[in-house]
Amino acid sequence: MQKPLSLLACFALSASLAAQAACPDYRTPQQAPSAPTPAKKSFRHLGSKLLASLYQPWHMVHDSLVAAGQPATLVGKFDYDAVLHKDLEDERVHVYLYGSGMSGWEYLGSQLSNSDGKISLSIAPRPVGEYRVRMVVEGDGSAVEGYLSVVDPAREAVLFDIDGTLTINDFEAYADYAGLKTASAYYYAPEVVRAYQQKGYQIIYLTARPYWVTRDAREWFGRQQLLGWHYRSNPYGDGPIPPNTEQHKTDYVRYLRETVGLKIVRAYGNATTDIAAFAKGGIAKADTWIIGEHAGKDGTQAIRGDYAYHYSTVVAATAPASCQR
Repeated sequence: MQKPLSLLACFALSASLAAQAACPDYRTPQQAPSAPTPAKKSFRHLGSKLLASLYQPWHMVHDSLVAAGQPATLVGKFDYDAVLHKDLEDERVHVYLYGSGMSGWEYLGSQLSNSDGKISLSIAPRPVGEYRVRMVVEGDGSAVEGYLSVVDPAREAVLFDIDGTLTINDFEAYADYAGLKTASAYYYAPEVVRAYQQKGYQIIYLTARPYWVTRDAREWFGRQQLLGWHYRSNPYGDGPIPPNTEQHKTDYVRYLRETVGLKIVRAYGNATTDIAAFAKGGIAKADTWIIGEHAGKDGTQAIRGDYAYHYSTVVAATAPASCQR
């Protein structure tokens, strides 16, 4: 006759099951049901109506990542035209959420955009999981999506810069944005990202890009067959190359490690600002991998040429994240 589990064994089993459940849920947000659409009403202002009739929407949602048990703030930016970026002011935007453990979209409410074309909606703590955030402008029905990640402390993550790290140089993003070309990925860079994802690591994209190329970034991820979240752009300044790149990255690495509690097991970059920011943020040089002309600088780990050799010798041999063990 089989003996019942001891209380200690039950706790161990529960902890094991909890660890298994803590892997990033990348699948659910990609399988969302039909997108909700609020009742369309007239814009509150004639100027907004003219704006929407003359230009294409260029909205974006800032991805959010928080620790389990913490509230989240969902931020959207609404403007029109890829060049002018004319803000949509004082107009109503509806917000919806779908993700882990949910059977359908949840309506979170609405807000009026401010003088910068932004809304900021605070929501109560959500269960650990990955969520899709959808924001819809009431006046014309234009919509944009982003993501919310809720994670347990000590979840393992891999962090990537984008330009010059996943793409072959720092300026391709702007040619991509201008419609001149599609930014080229380093050989085997997408395979590296996908391998970590399949091993159960949280993927973080930390870029110096300004917010207004977010749409292009998500489209680029799609062309590379990569998940387009968690994506963090530079909030400092609106120019083509925002200032304070190093500070932006340092601050966010510290936030991820010290406030959220992520365990960043590797970080990838290409620039001296990446090397400095990762170090100041608390990532060891042994876990910092640099590609391009600064590869191996200041005690970092070097990736030479492209990612093929790194993939076969380092990434493929990396153990799965603890949530899969």
